[in-house]
Amino acid sequence: MIERWGVRARVTFVAFVPMVVLAALTTATHTSLRLSDLDEALVARAQAHTRQLAAASEYAVFSGDQESLHQLSSALLLEDDIASVSILDPDGKVLAQAGRSPDTRADDADATSSGMAAAGSRHWLRIVEPIRYSPLATDPTNELGMGDGAATSPALGTVVVEVSLARIHDRRAQLLWIGAGWMLVVALGSLLFARAMSRTVSGPIRSVAETVARIGQGQLHERVHIREGGSLRMLAEGVNEMAERLTDAHASMSRRIEEATAELRARKDEAERANLAKSRFLAAASHDLRQPLHALGLFLSELQQQALDARSRQITERIGASAEAMENLLDGLLDISRLDAGVLKPVPCSFDLQAVLERVVAGHSPSAEARGLRLRLRCAPCWVYSDPHLFERIISNLVSNAIRYTPAGSVLVACRRHQTQLRVEVRDSGLGIAEDAQHIIFQEFVQLDNVERARDKGLGLGLAIVRRLVDLLGLRLELRSAPGRGSMFAVTLPRGEPPSPLGIEENARALGRFDGLRVALVDDDPLACRAMHDLLSSWGCAVISAASADELIAQLEGGAIPDILLTDLRLRGACDGLTLIERVHARPATRRLPAIVASGEIASETLARIHASGVQLLHKPVRPARLRALMHRLLSASPAAGATDDACRA
Repeated sequence: MIERWGVRARVTFVAFVPMVVLAALTTATHTSLRLSDLDEALVARAQAHTRQLAAASEYAVFSGDQESLHQLSSALLLEDDIASVSILDPDGKVLAQAGRSPDTRADDADATSSGMAAAGSRHWLRIVEPIRYSPLATDPTNELGMGDGAATSPALGTVVVEVSLARIHDRRAQLLWIGAGWMLVVALGSLLFARAMSRTVSGPIRSVAETVARIGQGQLHERVHIREGGSLRMLAEGVNEMAERLTDAHASMSRRIEEATAELRARKDEAERANLAKSRFLAAASHDLRQPLHALGLFLSELQQQALDARSRQITERIGASAEAMENLLDGLLDISRLDAGVLKPVPCSFDLQAVLERVVAGHSPSAEARGLRLRLRCAPCWVYSDPHLFERIISNLVSNAIRYTPAGSVLVACRRHQTQLRVEVRDSGLGIAEDAQHIIFQEFVQLDNVERARDKGLGLGLAIVRRLVDLLGLRLELRSAPGRGSMFAVTLPRGEPPSPLGIEENARALGRFDGLRVALVDDDPLACRAMHDLLSSWGCAVISAASADELIAQLEGGAIPDILLTDLRLRGACDGLTLIERVHARPATRRLPAIVASGEIASETLARIHASGVQLLHKPVRPARLRALMHRLLSASPAAGATDDACRA
C-alpha cells in the first residue's frame, strides 16, 4: 500500500510516526514511574502510622486500658486516607476499633503476628503490625547482647490499619488524562510539523511535475522556478535544460515540417495539374477517338444490312470485332468517369436473379468456349432487391475477369442462401491472387499478369468498376484466393419479393422501322453526321440534319417540326447540345419533344451537367441497337415518364 503513496504522504508518515511513538513511550514511562512513587509513598506512610500506633499501644494493651486504646485509634483515624483502625489481642479479640468495621479475622492476626504485612483490595489497603514488648535498658538479656529478644517474644496483640485508595485512584486518573492530553498535543504538533516538512519537500517536486506535464502538453515555454538547493535544485535545472532542448528540437522539427509541407503542397499542386491535364487529355482523346469510331460503327451497321458475299461479310465481321474491342476499352474509361462523377443513381427494385445470371452466362459462353473453359450456372429461382442493371454489370465483369485469367478448367456462377440474404459467387480454377496483392487489384489499370499490356486482357478497369458499383449499391464484396488454387468473388444482396402481375400496355410504336418518323439530327462532324443520317434513313426516318444550333433553328423556323431531337454535345458556335435543346423547347410553336444527346465526353463535370438536365445520354460510339431501343422507349413513353438513367444502361 505504501508503494502507492505520493511523496508528501511518505514524508508526512516518516516525520509523524517516530515523533508520536517517542512521545508515547516518554509519557507512558513518566506516568508509570509517577504512579509507582505514589503507591510506594502511600504504603510507607501507612506503615509508619501503624508502627507508631503499635508502639504507643504496648502499655495500654499490657495493662488492659481499653479507653487509652480507643483514644489512640481515634487519633490515628484523623490522618489522611485512614479508613479504619483496629487493635486486637493475641486471640484476635477486638480491644479497640475506630472507623469502618474491617474483616478482622484471626488468620490475619496469625499471619501478621511475626511482623508487619500489607494487603488489600481494589479500593483499600490493609496494614498489619504486631504489638510487642519494648526492650528495657535494665534487661539482662540486653546486656548480654540479646537485643532481638523482643522480636522473638510473643506478641501482645495486633494493630490492623486500613488505608483508602480513592485518592490515589483519582490521582492516577488525573495523571493518565494529563498524559493523554500531552500525547494529543504532541500528535497534533507532530502532524503539523510533518505536514510543513512534507510541503517543503513535495512542493518543489509537485511544481517540477506540473511543469513537466505542461511541457508534455506542448507548452514548451514553461520553466521551473528554482528556489531550493541540493538535489531539488539539480532536478529543476535538469528539467529546464530538457525544456530548452525540446524547444530547440521542436523549432527545428517545425521548420522541417514546414519545408516538407511546402514541398508536398508543391508536389500536390503539380499532381493536381497533371491529373487535370490527364483528365482533359482523356476527355479530348475520348471525344476525338469516339467521333470516327462512332461514324465507323454506323457505316459498318449500314454495310452489314447490304447483300455481301462471304469474303466481304467476313471482313466486315472482323472490322466490327475490332471496333467493338476499341469501344469496350473506351466504355471502361467512360464507366469510371461516370461513377466518379456520381451521375449514376441506383434504381433498386425486386428482380428475378436467375434470369439475370442466365443472361450473363449466356453472354459469356462463347468466349469461355473459345478458351476451352466450362462455364456453369447453379441458381434456383429466386428474387432479390437491388438495381438489376448495375448488378448485372457487376456479375458480368466478375465472369469476364474469371474467364480472362483462367487458362484451363471451369468457371462457376452459383447462388447460395446466406442467412436472410442471397450470396452470388463467381468461382474459377485460374491462376489465383496472392494475399499481398488482393488489395490492389481493385485499383484502376492494375493487371497482375499483363506486364506486356496485351489488348485481349483489357485495361484493368473491370474490378475497379466492380468495387465502385458495389459501394454505390451498398452491397458486400468478398474475395478468397490463393496462387494456383483459383479465386472466389462473392456479392451478398438482400432478398426481394416477386412483383404482382400487372397488365402490359401495347407499345405505341412497334419495334423495327420508324416509317415517317421526323428526326432532327445535329452533329458538327460531317462524317459522323452523314453516317447517322444514312442509318436513320435506312430505318425509314425523315431526317432533318444540321451542323450547328443556328442552322437547325433556321430550319425549324421554316415550319419543320420534328418528332425527336438527336444532337451531339459539342457543336459549332456558342451553343452546345444542351443549350440547343433548351432553345428548341423554348420555341412557342414547338411542343416539348423527346431529345437525345450523343457525346464522347468522359469529364465528370460534363457528365454531371448532362445528368442534371434530365436529357437522355448516349455515349459514342453509339450502337445502332441501343439507339433504336432508346428511340422506341422515348416515343412509346408518356410525357410524364421523363428521362431516366436506365436508357443509358440499355
